[in-house]
Amino acid sequence: MKVEGRIFAGIAVFFAIVAAVYGVLSREVIGTTALILSAGLSTIIAVYLLFTSTRIDPRPEDNELAEIADGAGEYGFYSPHSWWPIIVAGSAALTMLGFAFGWWLIVLGAIFLIGSAIGFVFEYYHGHHVAG
Repeated sequence: MKVEGRIFAGIAVFFAIVAAVYGVLSREVIGTTALILSAGLSTIIAVYLLFTSTRIDPRPEDNELAEIADGAGEYGFYSPHSWWPIIVAGSAALTMLGFAFGWWLIVLGAIFLIGSAIGFVFEYYHGHHVAG
């Protein structure tokens, strides 16, 4: 996590420099405030990642001499033929369209979104398997 922490620390420094230059040249309050807040949020993430990296074992990404094979391993199960992500995305899009067209579309999209999320989560659940 040291690499990610350093990246976010660099982003924080970049935003701080840009905020200073932008504030002096433009004398515009809102943009300067947004850049300062972006620097602050990047600093929070950088501090968290760097603090966490001291408390956990080093990962292959943190070792400069690591090989690609060092990061190999189990990544989890991904469903190869699932239609649920498309249905969830469509339901979320329908819900977001409701903010432009009316509250009734938000309600309809939310119903579809909840149903499709439940379907996505329980796609492979078939009850308890009793050995017998």
